[in-house]
Amino acid sequence: MCRSHVLTAILAISLGTLAPAQPNFVVILSDDQSWVGSSVEMHESHPDTRSDYFRTPALERLAGRGMTFSNGYAPAPFCCPTRRSLQIGQTPARHTYQRDQAAWPLAYRAQLNIPAVLKRADPRYRLAHFGKWDHRFDTPTPEDVGYDTSDGNTGNGTGGGRGSGGPAARDDPKLINHITGQACQFLKEQASSGAPFYLQVSHYAVHLDIFYREHTLRQVLTWGPGKKHYFPPFAAMTRDMDAAVGRLLDCIDSHGLAANTYVIFLSDNGGRATLPGAGEPPVPRNHPLRGAKGSMYEGGIRVPFLVAGPAVKPGSVSHTAVTGLDLLPTLADLAGYPDDIPVSVDGGSLRSVLQGGTSVERQRDFLVFHQAVSRKPQSALRLGKWKLVKTWADDRIELFDLERDSGESRDLAARERDLARKLDSALTGFLAQVGAETRRTEE
Repeated sequence: MCRSHVLTAILAISLGTLAPAQPNFVVILSDDQSWVGSSVEMHESHPDTRSDYFRTPALERLAGRGMTFSNGYAPAPFCCPTRRSLQIGQTPARHTYQRDQAAWPLAYRAQLNIPAVLKRADPRYRLAHFGKWDHRFDTPTPEDVGYDTSDGNTGNGTGGGRGSGGPAARDDPKLINHITGQACQFLKEQASSGAPFYLQVSHYAVHLDIFYREHTLRQVLTWGPGKKHYFPPFAAMTRDMDAAVGRLLDCIDSHGLAANTYVIFLSDNGGRATLPGAGEPPVPRNHPLRGAKGSMYEGGIRVPFLVAGPAVKPGSVSHTAVTGLDLLPTLADLAGYPDDIPVSVDGGSLRSVLQGGTSVERQRDFLVFHQAVSRKPQSALRLGKWKLVKTWADDRIELFDLERDSGESRDLAARERDLARKLDSALTGFLAQVGAETRRTEE
């Protein structure tokens, strides 16, 4: 070996010792996508846990590379609360639905967040966000909270959202090409620099209004309609978003990043119950789940949740209950964050589960979901197989065994009275502890 090659090898070894390879993270967030809003079977051997019409080969590809979570949850049944919560690992009960809501934006900015975690773990991390940011309130930009690059303080309307028309064909529906192009350029730059990275791609699809490529609609029209899903424009929009996911996976592969990159896919909340112009389906659109976006029943908060990456078994399925709140602690664990995670973080690391384990260590052994103030006051708590739903207007509680009744059709609160009271006490105690509002206030 010549002298220059020897020096190069020594330098490479030295740099490797000083700056070990860090994992990369790509988070893909869809909008309003139902748990059954793809062709991925969310619970193995249960065909009704996938769409009976939509075809999403890229999401099937991602599921085949990694782990499908049958019990994946969004932090909230609405867009903005989830998007804020993902960044800080806290339930919206701690901020969006606080009694001092007017004051909480300043407190929100002071929380530990994904950029702070990764840059503390390794200052070389570069972070990017492209697509729907939608933080509202004090409208912080991604750069305001620590991202290195983004396309700004975007909202749903930026991508052709409510009030923009449709269903209609577009050259770049929901800005799918634009967002994905930005993401692929970022991946190219990071592959060239060798710096570790976090990339979040937040799609405007499949939120209303409905836009799609004309050729995609023509393709969809050749498919046989299902009973819960049968509206071609929405199927075409879903297929276009899926194609963008496939393009992003191709970019990861082509730049040699796959072996050291975690790819995480989830939705910001459950699917809508109705679609303009689609009529009433013979079977509810979120079947077998009850409810839809805005509801604390499973249809409002259970979402598609897929993870692929190092040491994640291809084609595996986990029935452990996980949530978008687990994102921050998981990144901290995998990236080597050196400090303790604050007790105010409600999520836990998924590292053990991704490697074949069955439990997540969090500050509490239950998951809480809550909304009030400008929303219908309603809460839910999940502990193991049990799910409690509390409607505050009439102080009504319902109890469900999700292992036997994922559709929440059999209320067991009267039969399991002691358990229902215990879970209700845990829920109300937590909400009181964090100062959450439990009534609707008119603005």
